[in-house]
Amino acid sequence: MFTMPKRLGILVGGGPAPGINSAISSAAIEAVNSGLEVVGILDGFQHLAAGRTDMVQPLTIGDVSRIHVRGGSILRTSRTNPTRNAEDLQRTIKSLQELGIAYLVTIGGDDTAFSASEVAKAADGALRVAHVPKTIDNDLPLPGGMPTFGFETARHVGTQEVLSLMEDSRTTNRWYFVVVMGREAGHLALGIGKSAGASLSIIPEEFAQEQISVWDICRVLEGAMLKRQVMGQMHGVAVIAEGIAEKMDPEELAQFPGVEIGQDAFGHISLNEIPLATIIRRGVHKKFADRGKKLSLVDFTLGYNLRSAPPIPFDIDYTRTLGYGAIRFLLSEPEDELLRHGGLICLRDGQRSVMSFEELRDPATGKTRVRRVDCGSEHYAVARKYMIRLEKHDLANSEMRTKLADAAAMSPEDFEREFASVVNWDGDAA
Repeated sequence: MFTMPKRLGILVGGGPAPGINSAISSAAIEAVNSGLEVVGILDGFQHLAAGRTDMVQPLTIGDVSRIHVRGGSILRTSRTNPTRNAEDLQRTIKSLQELGIAYLVTIGGDDTAFSASEVAKAADGALRVAHVPKTIDNDLPLPGGMPTFGFETARHVGTQEVLSLMEDSRTTNRWYFVVVMGREAGHLALGIGKSAGASLSIIPEEFAQEQISVWDICRVLEGAMLKRQVMGQMHGVAVIAEGIAEKMDPEELAQFPGVEIGQDAFGHISLNEIPLATIIRRGVHKKFADRGKKLSLVDFTLGYNLRSAPPIPFDIDYTRTLGYGAIRFLLSEPEDELLRHGGLICLRDGQRSVMSFEELRDPATGKTRVRRVDCGSEHYAVARKYMIRLEKHDLANSEMRTKLADAAAMSPEDFEREFASVVNWDGDAA
């Protein structure tokens, strides 16, 4: 008696990241070779949550065999949150059931991981989910410090961009402020700045206080620029993680021209509505202008041009292993009761491993845990050692303090009062 093969669905959530197509390709090929029928679900959870089942396309080996070198996503993506309310969640489950989906591969970051876990739980055994961790932010808590796929390509492409800006900065004797994507973690900004040898990087993890001001960031930059000036250089490049905006007072940000404070489907501040690079550039320009100083400043936002770049070999290799591993996990008997409905596919010591969705959750918030930069690590310490920034020893050295104060057209006492609040590192964690 003929029986229809079981059906596997693949969807992508969140922002694009290099390697998505490679993950789709490897998962689809292994699924077909294992006797499954594969359908690609377009636009993430968007149409499923609306109760639509027509926005899908079959995926054969011929459809996906050569897409692994391409950037972007052949299935597109969206930030739709299927757990926003009970109705959306039930429509999502019903849509998957109508499509005959027995297995689901989700490709995404922390928000998509949370959505995948909630959908798997709500399906109550009718659906098994494998989540493949994707984000250029590198902020999912993977074992052994493994990066999320897409990060290494984004760092590579971003480093090339910053190196070009550094050469332009030197040639034209100007400063560039480069804002880089990274909502809650500064991995990408730090990785690009460290790899390129930028003058300095600024990441949210450096600030212990719950809320910071735009002017705190301006002082850090101003101090670095003055130190460069004392060292005989009038140019430089600063790499700034966009996530510092999440630590700022929304009411303060709303006072700047062009700012709209909104939220996305998962309740995050919409960082793309905040022209952070421009706000910081204008702030630093004003601080110098108030002391009668003129300088050339350019702001630049680096992010969207990284997300759909063709993956470098590392991310192709990595995602082929993850996509294959997702199918092998879905078709295997769960080794742990916590993995009965699904889990996150990762590598541990070079071998496939699966983290339960419960293991990913922050017990305090119920959301997916975020991996942040450890400012007490040697990785961060090395990056900081090679930056040009005001440090404690600069203020402690009377000769250096006097030179810095002269460059700022201030008295040494006033200079120390102005900048003491942002000088918080002497070789250890901030």
